[in-house]
Amino acid sequence: MPFPNTAPSHPAVAIIPALISCLGKFSGARRARFYCRHHTAEIDRRDKFAQRMGAAGLKPHHRIAIAVSGGPDSMALCVLTADWKSDNLVDSATSVTTNHVDGLLAIVVDHGLRPESAEEADLVRNRVLDMGIKCQVSHCEWLDGRPGPGHLQEAARNKRYETLQNICIQQQISILLIAHHADDQAELFILRLSRNSGVLGLAGMSFASQMFSQFPDFCGQESRPRGILIVRPLLDFSKEDMYDICRSGNQQWVEDPTNKSPVYARNRIRMSLSNLSSTIFKTELEATISACRGTRLLVDKFCNLLLKQAVTIMPHGYAVIDLETLRAMEVKDIYLAKFVTSVVQFISQKHRPVRGKAVKLLQSYIRTLPSKTSLTVGGCYLCPAPGSKGTKVLVCCSVNLSFPVTMKLFHPFSYGGQNCFPTSDLEQIVKESEAYLDTFTSDAPFSDIAAESVLIEAKKLGILSHSTYESIVTLQQEESDDFKSKAVSKFASKDGIPSSNDAAAAALNNFVIMPGQVGYFMDRFVVDWKTRCDEEGDCFFSSICDERGAEVRHMVDADWLYLSDLSKKNKANVGPPEENNHQDDDKCSSSSSNYYGILSASRAIECLKCIPVAARRSMPVLVNAQGLVLSIPSIGFAQCPHLTKVFVVFSPRIPLGGGHTSFL
Repeated sequence: MPFPNTAPSHPAVAIIPALISCLGKFSGARRARFYCRHHTAEIDRRDKFAQRMGAAGLKPHHRIAIAVSGGPDSMALCVLTADWKSDNLVDSATSVTTNHVDGLLAIVVDHGLRPESAEEADLVRNRVLDMGIKCQVSHCEWLDGRPGPGHLQEAARNKRYETLQNICIQQQISILLIAHHADDQAELFILRLSRNSGVLGLAGMSFASQMFSQFPDFCGQESRPRGILIVRPLLDFSKEDMYDICRSGNQQWVEDPTNKSPVYARNRIRMSLSNLSSTIFKTELEATISACRGTRLLVDKFCNLLLKQAVTIMPHGYAVIDLETLRAMEVKDIYLAKFVTSVVQFISQKHRPVRGKAVKLLQSYIRTLPSKTSLTVGGCYLCPAPGSKGTKVLVCCSVNLSFPVTMKLFHPFSYGGQNCFPTSDLEQIVKESEAYLDTFTSDAPFSDIAAESVLIEAKKLGILSHSTYESIVTLQQEESDDFKSKAVSKFASKDGIPSSNDAAAAALNNFVIMPGQVGYFMDRFVVDWKTRCDEEGDCFFSSICDERGAEVRHMVDADWLYLSDLSKKNKANVGPPEENNHQDDDKCSSSSSNYYGILSASRAIECLKCIPVAARRSMPVLVNAQGLVLSIPSIGFAQCPHLTKVFVVFSPRIPLGGGHTSFL
C-alpha cells in the first residue's frame, strides 16, 4: 500500500526533526563533557590536597585545627580537610562515630573590630557545624584599647594567631591549618619586593612552620619550647579554586569589607594584580616565587648543617661559633647570612632577625679569622672567645637601654608538671616531613646573586618574559612610592597604645617574683622559686626579703664585686652554726645564714671563673627592695638555705634555627 503524501511544502522543513535530534545529542554530550571536566577537576584538587598533607607529615588520625574566617578560602579548606579525613577514616577504628568529623576542630576568631563581627562569627559557626565539623568561636578583648588605623591589620593578625595558638594548646592539638593560597603568595611577593626584600623574603610564606608559645613547656627542672605546627596546604591552589570548591560543596561564604579598602597595602596590591590576570603573567610570577622557595629550601638545609657543626650552645645562655669550621666549609654569602642571623636571633630571642646593613656587618665579622675585635648588633655582643686565639667567637645577649628587659609570670597551668603539652605526635610529624624534605631536590637559581637582582636574574634565566618583568617592576615601584608617601601619616596614630610611663610601671611590676612562683626572664630563662618561707620561724630570709618578693634583673659588674668581697670575709668572725643545732629548710638563724652566704659566695666565684665576662651580664639575679643580692641561681649563690630553692633553666622560647620550616 502506498505511503500517504507527507512531503513538506518547503524542503528545509524536512531536516528540522533531524537537527533537533542532533542538537539534543550534542547538548547531552556537552553536558557530559562539562560534568566530566568538573568532576575530574574536583578529583584532581582532592588528590593534590592529599599529597600536600602527606608532604607535611600529616595523617587522617591526627588531631587538627582549622583557622576559619568564613571567607571562601577557609570554607574551601574546611571542605577539603573534612573530605580528606572522612574518606581515609571510613574503614578505621577512629572513623566518624558521631555527626562530627573525628579529630577536627574549626576555630573562628572574632576580633570585635566591627559592630557586625559577632553576628558574622555565629553565622560562620553554624555553617561549619552543618558541614560536620566541630567549631569554637573566640571573642577578642582589647585590654589596652582598640588598635589605631596604622596598626590595625598587624594587631589583628597578632591577636588572631595568639588566640588560635592558645586554643590549640588548651585542646591539646598540635596542628593548625591556615587557608593561604597562591594569590596570597603573589601579593606577599610584590609587597616584600617593594620593601627591598631579598630572595629569602621573596620565598613568601612557608608551607609548614612551627609557631611557639610565649612560655616553654616546663616540667620540674626540664624545659623545652612549646609550639604547634602551622600548615598551609593550599599554596598551590588559586583564588578561583577556592570559589569552585565552595560551589561544588554547596557552601556559602562571607566577605570582609575591609579587604577592599585601599588604605592597606595588601588590598592595593590585590586590586593591581587583578588587572594583570593573564595566564602568562600568573604562571611566570608563580614560577619566580617557586624559584625563590627552592633557593630558600636549600639555604635552610645547609644552614641547619652549619648550626650543627659550627655552633655550641652553652647552658648559661650564650653561643660559641667555630670560625675555622666555617672557613673549611667555604660558605657562600647567602648561607652565611642566614647562619649568623639565626644564631644572633636565637641568643637575643628578638621577634625579627637583623636585616640590611647589620647582616653585612655580621658577615664581615664572621669571615675575619682570627677575630680580634668585638661587635654589638641585633641585641647581641660578639667577641673573641677567651683562650681561642681568635678562632672562636662568643655570641652573648647584650643588655642595653634599646633592648627592654622583660619578665613574665607563668599561668598556673603552664608549669609545675601540670598539663605539659604532649609533643610526641608533633615530633613524629616533623620527623616524617623532614624525611620527605631530604628526598626533595631543587635548583637554587638565586643563591649567587645580590638581593636586589632577583627579577633581573629571573628574566635572564627565562623565568620571566620582558612584559611580565616590566609589569612586576611597575607594581613594585607603585607600592614602594605609596608606602613612602603614606608612612608618616599612616603610623602617626597612637590609639590604643599605652603611654611610656604606664608601660614602664607595668614592666616594673612584672619583674617581681614571689616564693612558689615561676617566671620567664627575657624569653630565655625559666626562674622557678619552689618553696615558701615558714612564717612561724625566726628566719633570716624574712629580714632580707619582704612580702613584696624579689625583683629579677640582669647581672651587673657590681654583683661579682659584691661576691668577691663577701667571699673574702673572715668566716671565723661569723662562726659556723653549732653542730647540734639542726636547722630545717624553713628555719635559719642570722648567724648561720651569714656563714652560709659567705660559703656560697666562695663557690659562686669559682663557678664565675668558668663563664666569660660577656656572658655573665645576661644571667638573672634576684635582689630585694634595698638592692641586696639574694640569689644568683645560675652559679649557685644564695644568701641563705631558703634561697637554694630558686632554680634557673636556660630555655629559649624559640629554638636555634627557628624550628621546623618547609618551603616545598
